[in-house]
Amino acid sequence: MTEELLLSLLTQNIIYILGAIFLIILIFKGIRIVPQSEKYVVERFGRLHAVLGPGINFIVPLLDSVAHKVSILERQLPNASQDAITKDNVLVQIDTSVFYRILEPEKTVYRIRDVDGAIATTVAGIVRAEIGKMDLDEVQSNRSQLIDQIQNSVESAVDDWGIEVTRAEILDVNLDQATRDAMLQQLNAERARRAQVTEAEGQKRSVELAADAELYAAEQTAKARRIQADAEAYATEVVAKAIAENGLEAAQYQVALKQVEALNALGAGEGKQTILVPANAIEAFGNAFNMLKGSGK
Repeated sequence: MTEELLLSLLTQNIIYILGAIFLIILIFKGIRIVPQSEKYVVERFGRLHAVLGPGINFIVPLLDSVAHKVSILERQLPNASQDAITKDNVLVQIDTSVFYRILEPEKTVYRIRDVDGAIATTVAGIVRAEIGKMDLDEVQSNRSQLIDQIQNSVESAVDDWGIEVTRAEILDVNLDQATRDAMLQQLNAERARRAQVTEAEGQKRSVELAADAELYAAEQTAKARRIQADAEAYATEVVAKAIAENGLEAAQYQVALKQVEALNALGAGEGKQTILVPANAIEAFGNAFNMLKGSGK
């Protein structure tokens, strides 16, 4: 009896049950939970209707549909290598890497088909154009400036695609073997030139120091002569003053004293030697003693 009752109730309310199930399905179809790392592009009858951001979103079931699920995480293009010719006609091979992320998915999905391929082609063309404006030395030494120029140019080119280029890197600059050999010869020649310049500067510095030493020695000799001359002038002044105060006897006393000192110096020599003295040497001793006696009075 109970089973018949349940069957009867189901038969009578089947429309309501199906309606409730359909309503639940519509509710679930109208709710879209978007992850933090993605954005959903919603179309209505094949046309762009809305872009759903992260979180809970509501759409109209049966009318709206999620056509594209686009990741907004930063992406890295595969490392690419392209040939370029510098301003001074040197063939180089540039290895590049580009990082980007999608900011406006509605532009990306409706304006470009192959995003990675389009960016890679754009980067290759810009790299060749920028390398062609620079000499090889500038490419090697101003790599950061070259990277900034490439990134700015790529950003301008991909702006209509809703893409932001976050970073562009030049991984390596490769040269052919002939260019490497030529650069090696140039490097060796530059090293030899620097060595010669350093040696020449060392010799020049040595000559300058020697000249400074000679000049210093001459200055010191001149100072010594000046001091000696001052001393002799002072001694002459003292003798002159003594002569002026004591008369000629003071001068004779000084001469006799010098003679005695000279004889003493001759006699102080080492070894056996014969000394010849003037005939008036004894007289000089006597005069000196007499003057000494006179000065003692």
